[in-house]
Amino acid sequence: MTELKNLAWLNTPSAIPDKKTRQAAEVRQTELTKPPGALGRLEEVAIWLAALKGSERPSLENIQITVFAGDHGVADEGVSAFPQAVTAEMVKNFARGGAAICVSARAIGANLDVVNLGTAYDTGPLEGVKQYKLGLATANFTKQAAMTESQLVRALSAGYEVVDKAKKSAIDLFIGGEMGIANTTASSALACLLLDASPAQLAGPGTGLDHTGVEHKAQVIQTALNLHKPYIDSPLEALRRVGGFEIAALVGAYIACAQMRIPVLVDGFISSVAALVAVKICCGAENWFLFSHTSAEPGHQCVLDALSAQPLLDLGMRLGEGSGAAAAVPLLRLACALHNKMATFAQAAVSEKL
Repeated sequence: MTELKNLAWLNTPSAIPDKKTRQAAEVRQTELTKPPGALGRLEEVAIWLAALKGSERPSLENIQITVFAGDHGVADEGVSAFPQAVTAEMVKNFARGGAAICVSARAIGANLDVVNLGTAYDTGPLEGVKQYKLGLATANFTKQAAMTESQLVRALSAGYEVVDKAKKSAIDLFIGGEMGIANTTASSALACLLLDASPAQLAGPGTGLDHTGVEHKAQVIQTALNLHKPYIDSPLEALRRVGGFEIAALVGAYIACAQMRIPVLVDGFISSVAALVAVKICCGAENWFLFSHTSAEPGHQCVLDALSAQPLLDLGMRLGEGSGAAAAVPLLRLACALHNKMATFAQAAVSEKL
């Protein structure tokens, strides 16, 4: 892929979490007024954040949420319960502050940005929306590759640029969201290629397909696999052939976060597929990812298993946008507060374990 010469930054290795800070945080947990392990995964989260942030007492004040939007040519195959116009309509809704992630971002005090990489219907200029215009949509991947090499490079780079800009604001945590009609189809196809799984295992209802609709979706994915599988020689090529603009941007953002020492709270199915691609490209990137929730989309568990991931929540959510990750932020902040502010046995004059 000749265009990949413009992606030299992909070769930068993942940062390494601070081992000494991790050890110090682990020691502190043993000194707090509680039986060891009594706070369960809240302890693990605090220690994880300490190691990644290089601070024995981490905090999550400055949170960046970026929603990437893009349309998919495979929508022409009738794989969504909603029309393709919804992608552009939702981008406008994001700009107006009316979407679930907008409400969530305000509730947790996070900064929210929206990046439109290419929609089939013109949104016009929108305040607060970055327009990349990589195309009206990806190509229909049942007939050809979803993206050209140039489009793939630009989508990955868009994700990098978002994180590079956010780093200058000293963010404590990054959440990537996505919006794009038919993107569960693209994510399922991509996961099938990366995991050598069948469409029947990974295809789900997405926006609300019935049983017949899901079966049709699986057949569409199988058609794409038959076309592209003989030519897949790398995760990047799989991403180019059946991925999406917004999925590629998430991949770029996740890799950039791992390189720039920024913890990532991964959302649901589509975001987890992007994380899977990122891990296969950038060794060690997984150290910077925490998985927020288990999606109701059936393929999500297969992807989580491949990543050895244990999400924090299981609320039956499947909206995307970064909404599941936003819902988990108060839990992370509580983990930090408990870790930072609980008294030690010595401070409280409480007897320790015999």
